[in-house]
Amino acid sequence: MESFYLEYKNELVGTVLCLLTLMILKYFGAKTIRKVGKLSDINEVRTRLIVKYSTIGLTGFGILALILIWGVDFKEIGLVFSSVFAVIGVALFAQWSILSNITAGIILFFSFPFKIGDRIKIMDKEIELPNEIYIIEDIRAFHIHLRRKNGELFTYPNNLMLQKAIGLAATYEQSMDNSSDL
Repeated sequence: MESFYLEYKNELVGTVLCLLTLMILKYFGAKTIRKVGKLSDINEVRTRLIVKYSTIGLTGFGILALILIWGVDFKEIGLVFSSVFAVIGVALFAQWSILSNITAGIILFFSFPFKIGDRIKIMDKEIELPNEIYIIEDIRAFHIHLRRKNGELFTYPNNLMLQKAIGLAATYEQSMDNSSDL
């Protein structure tokens, strides 16, 4: 056992430093995300979701760092990763819109152009949407819950919130009032 410690002393020290760094980054990252969420008055569920995403990302970087620290031969691990990524790539290609919705959800969290309770107008000519104002009830990882004036609830994908023109209702109503004066 002592010979193991002596033989892999540098790798063990590197592993301990890597794990400590990851724990510190996770703690301060989660604390920062929660602070941004609180200052921006963002729903706690959304904040926890982004903390979970950052933890998964840090774990991936940690695994990569540990592979580098322990000097795993990339030719051997390359074959395993290429096989796994080929299978995952085919599966994810079929689910590309889900990934784009998750990414859009993260972007919406940090740029926070919309909040729960905001009244918005969706200006999308491709989809048959009534020309009305919607209230944002909830912002999830994949979609946003919108409520119409008549009480009907429906979902709208996060990626469309970034791709299509969305106006805040107060701003839209003011611009319509000003344009009628012209």
